[in-house]
Amino acid sequence: MSKYMLIMRGTDESNAAMMANIDEMMATSRQFIEDLFKAGVYVAAEGLDDPGTGVVVDFSGEAPVVTDGPYGETKELFGGFFLIDVASKQEAVEWAKRVPAAPGSKVEVRRVPGEDEAPPRIDGQI
Repeated sequence: MSKYMLIMRGTDESNAAMMANIDEMMATSRQFIEDLFKAGVYVAAEGLDDPGTGVVVDFSGEAPVVTDGPYGETKELFGGFFLIDVASKQEAVEWAKRVPAAPGSKVEVRRVPGEDEAPPRIDGQI
């Protein structure tokens, strides 16, 4: 079994569509989480607050620069995730196809490497 993160990515338009039908979207999301749980693959799921309430810490310069959200030219924003433990990437993709999402949204599927897969530090410490 491997863990996969199903990363919810939305645009201003898809987020507005979701908010317009928030009660239906929340009910569908609760059912999806229940389905994950019943299948024995559920690990965690979280949504994020409005991007306008966040900040970005940018390390491009000599010192970190903090900027309030929203994030200007960002076309897609990370809105939440489902963390599942499944047998294969293909199974993760099949679950991703079932994620309740507004039109225009995307779900990115990324494997979470196990602790034994983390590259060792140069000094041999963890």
